[in-house]
Amino acid sequence: MRKSVWLSAAILAGVLAASSSSQAQDTVKIGLIMAYSGQFADTAAQMDNAIKLYVKQHGDTIAGKKIEIIRKDTGGPNPDVAKRLAQELIVRDKVDILAGFTLTPEAFGAADVSAEAKKFMVVMNAATSAITTRSPYVARTSLTIPQLENTFGAWAAKSGIKKAYTMVSDYGPGIDAETWFQKGFTGAGGDIVGSVRMPVANPDFSAFVQRAKDLSPEAIFVFIPGGAQPPAFMKALAERGMDSKTVKVMGQGEITMDDVALKNMGDAGLGIITVFHYGWEHKSKMNEEFVKAYNADFKRNPDVFSIGGWDGMHLIYETLKKTGGKADGDLLIAAAKGMKWESPRGPISIDPNTRDIVQTVYIRRVEKVGAGLQNVEFDKIENVKDPAK
Repeated sequence: MRKSVWLSAAILAGVLAASSSSQAQDTVKIGLIMAYSGQFADTAAQMDNAIKLYVKQHGDTIAGKKIEIIRKDTGGPNPDVAKRLAQELIVRDKVDILAGFTLTPEAFGAADVSAEAKKFMVVMNAATSAITTRSPYVARTSLTIPQLENTFGAWAAKSGIKKAYTMVSDYGPGIDAETWFQKGFTGAGGDIVGSVRMPVANPDFSAFVQRAKDLSPEAIFVFIPGGAQPPAFMKALAERGMDSKTVKVMGQGEITMDDVALKNMGDAGLGIITVFHYGWEHKSKMNEEFVKAYNADFKRNPDVFSIGGWDGMHLIYETLKKTGGKADGDLLIAAAKGMKWESPRGPISIDPNTRDIVQTVYIRRVEKVGAGLQNVEFDKIENVKDPAK
């Protein structure tokens, strides 16, 4: 109890000091909390690259206030570390805004501090639906898994697929994906003929694929981590005669997001259908310019993590413009609610009721483009909200 009272007093003192300091220096401080090291370091790098590019293109002064960014490394999915870093950023570094959040545990850990300190918090990647319910000052510019998978399941059933089998990695995001794909699919008239949850670190999918084959589904929905696992999964399918010619393989965009993974799949990857809210392949003039600039600075294509960072910075800049540079949490979250803009991913907005992103969900298929494989959008569902809220 004493610790809680002390913490509240410390945060309150930090808030007052931050307000005084920022006003005196005409500076708005943004604290980025991400996994800059460890297993998810590349995710943070892609987000931060887009943040750097946004500041480069739009300047570091908004509404007369200088933008200062302070970066903190969680090292991985540790909510306690994220909470401590959020407290330090507010009390010691006197930041006005919390942002970033590579992973759900980071966002959960910092959200409690955001609520207590009344600090605007922009979630640029973490995708668990409940994050925005943990603080009234949170807005999200990435996605939620239910937003993609519920939409995808309904699309699959409406496109004529009647029987599907789900195969997901046995951890939070995989279980969410399974739950919401099945809800969307059965709700639109489809039948789930079976399902399996696989170990997250799973080098051999053979036994799981055989179990699916025995039930002769029209389609398989898969949710597994990106990187080495998608090629291994496609190899297991091919070895058992379950390529895209005999069964529709569907999944969230991570399974075909990596250009190296697509190359390693070879022709076995042709025809994979995925759902995502952004890919560098998206056709629009704004995205073409974004991809070109990103490649020029970082020698790689942007991805879903990059677009979350880019739009997160856009939200911060535009809310500060609306408040005249005032970084008060209540003013900033009020400015964020209902905000609409054109992103490289397409038109997006912040739901005024849930503070979650509303966006187009794209259905893509792996096709041969030039000398290699590429995701090609062939259908879309517009203005999709998070169905979990």
